[in-house]
Amino acid sequence: MEYDTKTPPSSTSDKTSFAYISARDRWPIILTGAIDDVHKAVSETTEPSKREEGKRIVEDLAKLKYELQHDRKITPLPDDGQPDIAGYNKELEQLGNPSWFNVPWLYAECYLYRRVATFFSLSKEWKSYDIFARQKMSTFRSSRPAVLELAARYHELITQMGKKDAKTEAEVDEAEKILFMEMCEICLWGNATDLSLLTSLTYEDIQKLQGSEARKASEKNIIVNDLGAAYDVLKKAKKEGKKERRVDIVLDNAGFELYVDLILAGFLLSSGLATNIILHPKSIPWFVSDVLPGDFAALLNALVSPQAFYSTPSEDEKNAGKTPEPLSQKEIDDLSFLFQEWSGFYAEGQLLLRPNRFWTEGGSYWRLPTSEPRLHEDLKESELVIFKGDLNYRKLTGDALWDPTTPFTKAIGPLGPGSGVNVLALRTCKADVVVGLRPGEDERLRGMEGGGGDSGARKWAWSGKWAVVSFSPGK
Repeated sequence: MEYDTKTPPSSTSDKTSFAYISARDRWPIILTGAIDDVHKAVSETTEPSKREEGKRIVEDLAKLKYELQHDRKITPLPDDGQPDIAGYNKELEQLGNPSWFNVPWLYAECYLYRRVATFFSLSKEWKSYDIFARQKMSTFRSSRPAVLELAARYHELITQMGKKDAKTEAEVDEAEKILFMEMCEICLWGNATDLSLLTSLTYEDIQKLQGSEARKASEKNIIVNDLGAAYDVLKKAKKEGKKERRVDIVLDNAGFELYVDLILAGFLLSSGLATNIILHPKSIPWFVSDVLPGDFAALLNALVSPQAFYSTPSEDEKNAGKTPEPLSQKEIDDLSFLFQEWSGFYAEGQLLLRPNRFWTEGGSYWRLPTSEPRLHEDLKESELVIFKGDLNYRKLTGDALWDPTTPFTKAIGPLGPGSGVNVLALRTCKADVVVGLRPGEDERLRGMEGGGGDSGARKWAWSGKWAVVSFSPGK
């Protein structure tokens, strides 16, 4: 805590904040979903010992939900042998053993998922169980129209990039820059399928958030856009002929969003803007939809036999008497092309997964240089570190109540200029913290319908309708 910003953090006690809404409304829904998932898994298992243990996990989840809803004191985490437990419990003590509705939002939300993880890590039969896996893959399946559209466009694009047309260097550079911006914007709005927020979105809404027309319409909603500066960094390294040009992606959500991240990774490698991509997943089920190493494998498995994945009716479809339309041969070919590309990059060591327990600690990234110096040194080797999604942005900025005109470079503290790390944050806004805005912009957005007005709440920043793409030159 001593390395955090001195700007006060967002707290669950502030009734005008999304922190309060999250604790009161969203977390109980997420825990109810977890209870239902384990209950279903228990009913499907035949081993008596596993059933009994599963029932105890359901009881633990229900107890946690009760404590949260009744504003009980937050209790120390049981030791499951991982080194982060001591840090969580020390911080809890430093916070004065708070209750659920009077605690820094960032710590409480991380604690919630870390506590759930202990129910499984301390079990015998459920150690590697991911309560969110079912949901993650069904959401990827429901993104079928966007998945197929992107696969077709990517296949065509990579094929065109391989042709030696009579284009001037300037034309190639201009096309490359536009493609980089477009790929990053697709990645940005791919965040629109954030499962922990889907508690209020319909299936039709998800499909509207994906696909090219929706993306064009939402470009005007990027209120800070530093993509040009990030591109210049990669282009400069390429022009200088550096042998190894690494890009890191600190991942956010699995399913469709991971798919889009891999499309960006494939483009960076195929265009020569990067020679290596390192993906940073989480180590435990986290914030409902975050990527675990197993989600990467599940995605590749879906692509290796896409017809079976997309055409086999789900339980809901069976119950409704629906059969999904089979994929066409062209659709299968496009998805197979993706699989060959990505598995090829993976086999060659150009696409790597590198989990680290730091990403699921309870604090902000202001602590990175002191808490995990080896990871910090490793990230300095990268030309660009892309942080995906809302939680990564909250952690970068300390989830603090900054004035919205504060420069991003200042709000990320020790990871700003001089850190040795070039940071690019791609974030659709789903929390109160926002920085880097022009003077008057926050007031303009608050004044719009549903923006918060005079209520004291920054409601415009809660829905994911607005986005920021912020760059900090750390080198």
